[in-house]
Amino acid sequence: MLVTAARVHTGHELLSPGFVVVEGDRIVEVGVWSESRGAADLHLGDVTLAPGYVDVHNHGGGGASFTSDAELAAATHRSYGTTTVIASTVTQELGTLGHQVAGLRPYVEDGTVAGIHLEGPWLSELYHGAHPVPLLRDPDPEEVAGVVDAAGGTVRQVTLAVERPGGIGAVRVLAERGIVAAVGHSDATHPRVLEAIEAGATGATHLFNAMRPLRHRDPGPVVALMADERVWCEIVVDGVHIDPALVAYAFSVNPDRMVLITDAMAAAGAADGDYDLGDLSVEVRDGVARVAGTTTIAGSTLTMSAAVRNAVSYGVDPFVAVRAATLLPARYMGLEGCGELVPGAVANLVVLDDAYDVARVMWKGDWLTER
Repeated sequence: MLVTAARVHTGHELLSPGFVVVEGDRIVEVGVWSESRGAADLHLGDVTLAPGYVDVHNHGGGGASFTSDAELAAATHRSYGTTTVIASTVTQELGTLGHQVAGLRPYVEDGTVAGIHLEGPWLSELYHGAHPVPLLRDPDPEEVAGVVDAAGGTVRQVTLAVERPGGIGAVRVLAERGIVAAVGHSDATHPRVLEAIEAGATGATHLFNAMRPLRHRDPGPVVALMADERVWCEIVVDGVHIDPALVAYAFSVNPDRMVLITDAMAAAGAADGDYDLGDLSVEVRDGVARVAGTTTIAGSTLTMSAAVRNAVSYGVDPFVAVRAATLLPARYMGLEGCGELVPGAVANLVVLDDAYDVARVMWKGDWLTER
């Protein structure tokens, strides 16, 4: 199938006009379109054709968490353009967490999800967010190693409060195993974060949110994470987590290392109502998820389609915004065959209209129902 569009965003460059050739579930050719190539099978017209979105921090959607119904959650986000997703867990007792990881493992093996992200229980009590404080614990390196080793290579990322006892050792354990250690839900000082980065930390879990704030005499994690070229900075662009002006500023400083995430919970792609996030009750009103009876944000109801559209509306360059939802998260997690339109990559594509909404999705070479 030869598909043409006014613009093709490969993840690396913008081709205008461009084309993509798909055979089976793979991309075999990408280039600048000209009539000399002969008739195309599908002319998409004045749209942008881009790689399928990659979301590396996502708890659920369509009314389900990944730990309760991975297929439904993945399919919901796929319909909004996320063709590759990492399933995130929340803080649980270690035994429960082990059962959840074991339950997710078949979905990693069959490609429904691209891996598992453990967000908790090794988090700060001060910046716990929507994680139950009684279940939080120090990241003992042996304990962390035992949990990720039992997962059989399915864990891609672990969020840690690196200031807690054992935090730096746990970072080393993860780095040795090729697992992303991300600083998040953390009260770490600037020097402590520098130490964690030297030990192998390469991620910032939802930058600015649930971490020690930036102060003029106490820069905390933010400056260290944004300044180091080894670190990828996740950001939630839903108009709730972070002010639009700060989103635009962060992208202007770090356009090559900002990674859009949704941090979505079960209500993404579903109606307002009452939900569960791990052991906590969550109220979703007007699309905003909060721990029941509090003002604490509990993930989001964001889709990656909306995240890209929001970023563009906040002043982020459209090429940069799309790349932050495709190529960069794939590189952050070391995922191959996704996030870019190059020969050999899986044929995951999104069609973006002039407002950067997802109009159509191709997953593994097949077009899904148009939105």
